Amino acid sequence: MLSSRRVPCCAVILLALSQLALAQYEHLGYPPGYPEPEQEQYSAPQLPPDTPRIQLRLAGDKRKHNEGRVEVFYNNEWGTVCDDDFNIHAAQVVCRELGYLEAVSWSPSSKYGKGQGPIWFDNLRCTGKEKTLALCPSNGIGVSDCKHSEDVGVVCSDKRIPGFKFINTLPNHNLDIRVEDVRIRAILSSYRKRIPVTEGYVEVKDGGKWKQICNSEWKELNSRVICGMFGFPGERKYNARVYKMFARRRKPLYWDYSVNCTGNEAHLSSCKLGQVTSVKSNGTCDGGLPVVVSCVPGRAFAPTPMSGFKKAFRHEQPLVRLRGGAIVGEGRVEVLKNGEWGTICDDDWSLLSATVVCRELGFGTAKEALSGGRLGQGMGPVHMNEVQCSGFEKSITECQFNKEALGCSHEEDAAVRCNVPAMGFQESLRLSGGRNPFEGRVEVLMERNGSLVWGTVCSDGWGTMEAMVVCRQLGLGFASNAFQETWYWPGEVSADSVVMSGVRCSGTEMSLSHCLHHGDHLSCPKGGGRNAAGVSCSETAPDLVLNPQVVEQTTYMEDRPMFMLQCAYEENCLASASVEAPANSYRRLLRFSSQIHNNGQSDFRPKAGRHAWVWHDCHRHYHSMEVFTLYDLFSLNGTKVAEGHKASFCLEDSECDEGIEKRYECANFGEQGITVGCWDTYRHDIDCQWIDITDLKPGDYIFQIVINPNFEVPETDYSNNVMKCRCRYDGHRVWMYSCHNGGSLSSETEQTFPGLLNNQVTHR
Repeated sequence: MLSSRRVPCCAVILLALSQLALAQYEHLGYPPGYPEPEQEQYSAPQLPPDTPRIQLRLAGDKRKHNEGRVEVFYNNEWGTVCDDDFNIHAAQVVCRELGYLEAVSWSPSSKYGKGQGPIWFDNLRCTGKEKTLALCPSNGIGVSDCKHSEDVGVVCSDKRIPGFKFINTLPNHNLDIRVEDVRIRAILSSYRKRIPVTEGYVEVKDGGKWKQICNSEWKELNSRVICGMFGFPGERKYNARVYKMFARRRKPLYWDYSVNCTGNEAHLSSCKLGQVTSVKSNGTCDGGLPVVVSCVPGRAFAPTPMSGFKKAFRHEQPLVRLRGGAIVGEGRVEVLKNGEWGTICDDDWSLLSATVVCRELGFGTAKEALSGGRLGQGMGPVHMNEVQCSGFEKSITECQFNKEALGCSHEEDAAVRCNVPAMGFQESLRLSGGRNPFEGRVEVLMERNGSLVWGTVCSDGWGTMEAMVVCRQLGLGFASNAFQETWYWPGEVSADSVVMSGVRCSGTEMSLSHCLHHGDHLSCPKGGGRNAAGVSCSETAPDLVLNPQVVEQTTYMEDRPMFMLQCAYEENCLASASVEAPANSYRRLLRFSSQIHNNGQSDFRPKAGRHAWVWHDCHRHYHSMEVFTLYDLFSLNGTKVAEGHKASFCLEDSECDEGIEKRYECANFGEQGITVGCWDTYRHDIDCQWIDITDLKPGDYIFQIVINPNFEVPETDYSNNVMKCRCRYDGHRVWMYSCHNGGSLSSETEQTFPGLLNNQVTHR
């Protein structure tokens, strides 16, 4: 009897543990291919007759379209809500009333700016189940002792309530548009097969049904907003006559309202509701036709007859670029001024300014304006501060801004996430067998013998760059690991066969199919299945950057006798000619310090675990990476004339920014790594921190340092892993000058380093 009673108890415990195990991955979301939890369907709220009739909107200084100051329309006047007693339950009621699935967070103290008019609600005490904010207990509508400095704001989820239907209980007074979804539906056969969809009917989903919008009051500014939402920088004219013929053949179903946009909105939900649409008895509207838009894609997404889609993303404008983002269309904003790239301070950074950047780079409007160095910290100057844009500028450099950036540090670097066209790349790739949606065996959908089949990727040569492309294609962030064996991840048995081999990526591709590969001529001696390629992805990654000023300021020469260089000789830190050098001879060493910062979003850790670190008895330390940095001297025509390398025998936090604690130190076989916001300093007086220039002839040279040269550890940006200096050696003295990181100068300035343009670092 006792054992039978224990069984239900054990089952309950196991069920609870399984729910906890799954809960740890809830914040990661559900990538394509994973079933989402069942969502409730929307039903229009049944309100008591005496309920005050209100409407809500999100206003103020937004950095996403689904956030803002809560404003309430009541008694023919817009007002705000006080933050006293406001909580996440009240935010839930607000977001649900606006048609969003749920609230993410809320903010007190007028984060989105001070509103105007009455403060309609104070001391709200919602349970989260109310159908409208007016049903929450409060001091009474209009009864408040608050000031507008206490206006509350909310952030709602991106997802809308399935089946949501907008019901206007009041006359139209500057209401924001609230619908379940929006799309551009390709109508003409010539556009139906195109990816991305650039032309068609504008349709809104309201009450679970897709409806067209009457074009009687439609303006070009409305089209500009729609195109921006779907990742296109602009709109163009289309052949209206063809659509008239189509509308006669198929009766449209019109939405109840027109749309009124100013043209600088980032999303349709920020546009105002227009007049009620007058639909005639025969189903036509005044003006007679559904709205059609035709959008202009950015160059990276535009098909060309010869080459198809642009295979590797290239930034279109020379004055602005994005750095540190996981996917195309997001990153830290950097601008070029006086030949040097710098960042933008996030003071007054808004969705309007972010949208100007996105359109300038060939994307659509901004999904989010990020602040506080959220996508990593830059290096170099802060070029712009307090940027103010109207939304119609062609470039962020045309916006008003404060040239003085006093008080701004790289901890305040502004960033953007842009709307990009839906290319459908996620549908031809999946991760299978992993413990969570962010890892697994890579399986691709390929055409074989006239049909599409799922299969694996050969892992020969599979590395970080290929894994980066996979994670980007699936929208899962950065690669954290690339695996050449996946026997521990049992994928789909039907997909064991290899369908792609010889994959080589540069790391900038939007899809794995854009990388070099063998095509139909497969070659994979070890086969797929347990030996197939795999990845694990992460939303964040480190970013190592060398401080060029430290190198420039600490360089000197030393003549050191061979008998004092035995350990360095054993670790291959001397020129090959030193093999025959007698013990009483000298080696001439070019010595310098290097200070390596982690400006990324996560700690830099060696790829190998401590069980795989190699003990070097001579120096009495462990190597966690066989090659951590390369040191090279090139002639002006790009020929390598001297070299050195340094294993990361000690990755640790030497110093950190204020407020950040050191986490890594090498003493006592400690954990190795570099914390975000910290740096590791290799002093000029330690072994291997040099280049052996004993046999170097006097002349002018290029000095180059490369960090993490084999891309063993994934980073957000590899372009800044290279540092170059001009170097002059006269046989007795050495000068190091014009030191700078890769990508920190304009291409014109970079050309003053002759011979190196064709000498870029590659991972093969």
